[in-house]
Amino acid sequence: MVKKKKDDTTEEKILAAARKVFTTKGMAGARMQDIADEAGINKAMLHYYFRDKDKLFEVIFMEEANKFFPKINIIFESEAPLFEKIELFVNEYIDEMVENPYLPWFIMNEANRDAEQFFAKVWAMTKNPRPMKFLEQIEKEVKKGTIKRVNPLHLLLNLLSMTIFPFIARPMIIKNLKMSAQQFDEVIEQRRKEIPKFIIESIKK
Repeated sequence: MVKKKKDDTTEEKILAAARKVFTTKGMAGARMQDIADEAGINKAMLHYYFRDKDKLFEVIFMEEANKFFPKINIIFESEAPLFEKIELFVNEYIDEMVENPYLPWFIMNEANRDAEQFFAKVWAMTKNPRPMKFLEQIEKEVKKGTIKRVNPLHLLLNLLSMTIFPFIARPMIIKNLKMSAQQFDEVIEQRRKEIPKFIIESIKK
């Protein structure tokens, strides 16, 4: 029996459809039938390419991680001034979260399920973030007296949490504050400036 060869065009069509469905319905709300319908194929064909939703999402996540983490490393390891790096970092993360709002939930779910195995797989297939130069740069600025005494790790964690948390808490924020999706998106765009401004104002002398 001749084994059927998978078609790259069909696979890309499935991945594009899955990204759209995951973005609009989230990881939990997306169904394989939704993805098959969006891709214009039957469910059996979808399962031939990807056996389940988790495997399909993993492929998408790894593709995004391979594009995203190198961009973050370029920022971390550049010779740009500290305040400029903070602005670039926030903008890059928001760009990624706007394009792929389901990623934080996926990472949290996988990390809670088996953090060691998940991150071992991620770092084996992608370039993991290398923040050491960024942390060292913060410490140098402290010693030079250009910024207030601040723990570099806490500064990095503040940047991450202030940028990512609204995407994780999006349903709660929209419901509790009675916001529309459009209003939420507008707030996120404002945060591109508000987060760096808040961080920089808190540390500069």
